[in-house]
Amino acid sequence: MSRVEKVPHSAPSADPSANPLAEPLAEPLADPQPPKADAASSLVAEAVFLDLSASNAPLATVQTGAALVKPRISIVVPALNESDSLPELAARIHTALDGNETYELIFVDDGSSDDSWKVMGSLSEANPRVRGVRLRKNFGKAMALTAGFSRARGDIVLMMDADLQDDPAELPKFIKAVDEGFDVVVGWKVKRHDPANRLVLTRIFNGTVRWVTGVKLHDMNCGFKAFSRDVITTVPIYADLFRFIPALAAWEGFKVTEVPVTHHARKHGTSRYGLERIVRGSFDLLSIAFLTKYSRRPMHFFGAIGVAMGAVGLVINLYLTALWFLGHKIGDRPLLLFGTMLMLLGLQFFSTGFIGEYLTYLHQKRLRLSDLPIRGEHRPQPIRRDDFENDDVL
Repeated sequence: MSRVEKVPHSAPSADPSANPLAEPLAEPLADPQPPKADAASSLVAEAVFLDLSASNAPLATVQTGAALVKPRISIVVPALNESDSLPELAARIHTALDGNETYELIFVDDGSSDDSWKVMGSLSEANPRVRGVRLRKNFGKAMALTAGFSRARGDIVLMMDADLQDDPAELPKFIKAVDEGFDVVVGWKVKRHDPANRLVLTRIFNGTVRWVTGVKLHDMNCGFKAFSRDVITTVPIYADLFRFIPALAAWEGFKVTEVPVTHHARKHGTSRYGLERIVRGSFDLLSIAFLTKYSRRPMHFFGAIGVAMGAVGLVINLYLTALWFLGHKIGDRPLLLFGTMLMLLGLQFFSTGFIGEYLTYLHQKRLRLSDLPIRGEHRPQPIRRDDFENDDVL
């Protein structure tokens, strides 16, 4: 694992009029401790700006958040070659939330080849609420979100795209929905500004997702979402399953809703949406269907397939056995081989179900109390012996 070091940086200007995004710092906390390294932090470099004079270390970090009041809102924005969009996005987020919420803006550079990282550094110098996280290379949106979520400190965590198609003016709408008790708030792009082929594919995809997952959302793939902190710490994000966070959260018992949002046409760059993403999304949907229905009861899935295969194979072989008793030759019939293979495959599927149940049992034994899906709890006052006239009642 590469060593993470702190690099020096210049303090932001003390004159608020010098920069509209500048914010006076709160009193620094005493002896802030560096964050504990984890799997996500091993992939990222976090900095206020990139100090090229800082040695040859592949990762360098400056902790900016320790000097600020803990924000209530964290906004995570993964970016890939979006240097032209980042300044306007940061300014519009500041306009939407400044004076209303304490927030932090976390940009994640997912291996950009343009000046995105330098732009993030400039924004961080201008506004201490802006933080930058840089991945070593392009790992994909899931890893970028995981890296950003690992740095988020707010009680409400939002994710949005960096291409300015999501409108920061909608942020208060998401925050209000979470404050009303919802755990996941998904944006619904009522009027999309996308090419016709993408609109058709999106409608088919969202309809299929609603049917498979049972979560009635119009646009689950929307990149504009808000989460309570419990969702971020409970639902794992890997591969391309970030699209299905609402389905996984609903399966975990969290409350999911959607809010209509304005969708703008892309101003800079080109869309990376293509047929490949549709194919990957189809496989991911199959994974979600299995995870949400059978991950806690694998025998119901593998056992059912095993029983079906074994039953068909048994019927075939019983039929051939009857023919054999009647004097027919069955040794050279392909049906005999087919029936035997079905019985063996059925046994294998059934055995896989047993192994899955055993692994699930071991996982449940290691389950921590903090991992239980408990939303709240009423604890009555302990009963005192003096509350009863007769001790026999106890």
